[in-house]
Amino acid sequence: MASRVMEYELWNRLHALDLARSHGDLARLLLARVTFVEMARPVLERALQPFPVPVRTLDALHLATLGFLRERGQDAPLATYDARLGLGARASGLPLYVLP
Repeated sequence: MASRVMEYELWNRLHALDLARSHGDLARLLLARVTFVEMARPVLERALQPFPVPVRTLDALHLATLGFLRERGQDAPLATYDARLGLGARASGLPLYVLP
């Protein structure tokens, strides 16, 4: 599961790197396998609150989504390559996905 923000970030990077034509079909296949969490009011309300460490706008949405899922019993660790987002997750007590 992922925040709908992940879809935006993927396409944003592909367009910025001029890879949408060469990698667009693969991106669509990947996105088709993801269950997205929409920006529900509780997620947005949590994202508006402070986090234990400063986080960027989109990171707040990712962390709020993860917290929303975990509050509802989902085993949802955060998969990220972004050190700042990972720090925000750890400081918030949210688990990180570790590659096997």
